[in-house]
Amino acid sequence: MNEASIVIVGAGLSGLYAAYLLEKQGIHDYVILEARSRFGGRLLSEKSGDARFDLGATWYWPEVQPKLDSVVRELRLRTFLQYESGMVLVEQMPAAPARRFNKVQSESLRALRIEGGMASIVERLAEHIPPEKILTSHCVLRIDQAEQSTALVEAMTPDEVVYRVRTKYVLLAVPPRIVVDRIAFQPPLPASLARDWADCPTWMAPHAKYVAVYPRPFWREQGLSGSGRSYSGPMVEIHDASPEDGLGGVFGFIGIPASTRLNVSPEELIGLCRAQMARLFGIEALTPSADWLKDWSQDEFTATTADISLGGGHANAPATSPRNDSWEGRISGIASEWSPDYPGYVAGAIDAATRGLAGLLATQ
Repeated sequence: MNEASIVIVGAGLSGLYAAYLLEKQGIHDYVILEARSRFGGRLLSEKSGDARFDLGATWYWPEVQPKLDSVVRELRLRTFLQYESGMVLVEQMPAAPARRFNKVQSESLRALRIEGGMASIVERLAEHIPPEKILTSHCVLRIDQAEQSTALVEAMTPDEVVYRVRTKYVLLAVPPRIVVDRIAFQPPLPASLARDWADCPTWMAPHAKYVAVYPRPFWREQGLSGSGRSYSGPMVEIHDASPEDGLGGVFGFIGIPASTRLNVSPEELIGLCRAQMARLFGIEALTPSADWLKDWSQDEFTATTADISLGGGHANAPATSPRNDSWEGRISGIASEWSPDYPGYVAGAIDAATRGLAGLLATQ
């Protein structure tokens, strides 16, 4: 039987930051169990040439998310401003040409990007965590109460090897809905808590994002910012995704509901996105040097059937752990959705992990 004082379920930003904080505190008796074959969760950056492009979260705002900004600085990650100079394109109706509008600039709120993509945060955190502490391809299926106020966590690998670990404390670094949908608890969680967790939308879960890469950001030569809004689709919100120098990039959120996208092939949807790029930015945009479509609603470790049918957004954070129940003091939620200040945002993962670790250490 494996043993660890702390088990962290999930190696996304909140799980890795929790481990990073444990290491800083000199606490090394923990293990991270990650269902995916990679770590990073909803932070996913793909490479083209010497640059990387975000298929998940893209930027953050240091003025309103100072703790995240502090972590980025502490990890010595380089940042640059999101490009927003130039006109915004708006497709107001099908078959009508896009109109140009001046973009309203905010003098106090800056959107920052991270050199190398948002995934650079989790990669830099992982450098501070012993590799043997992160077990990828270990999907947690069950958590049972055991004797002496411990819990027994059971995970399975893709080749159906079962991994069991006895622990004093479980930090749930995966979205509340995923916890309820994929993990069996014995005894069951309190019904009201399980209901609140199941009702909490997972940010990005119903969304799909298209990213196109070009040899240069040629739209800037046309006086365009790379930003756009569309009532024609398939993308409804579009932004410049270029690195600070070199290649050009554009990304857009797909406006087709997740339930409808089930009936559209990825190849067809990519073709529609390329055609929209050409409508907006000219024929040169029709043939990107690289492009990707990431449909988060089809990511089994991000979305549930509820996310596909009900959609999602930034909901109010539910309670992080049971109260007056036999599970009290054994489990706590630390994924972004549990952050009372930034639920669903990248900053929320840092906030929720910080709060969760503070609560855990207070009981030691």
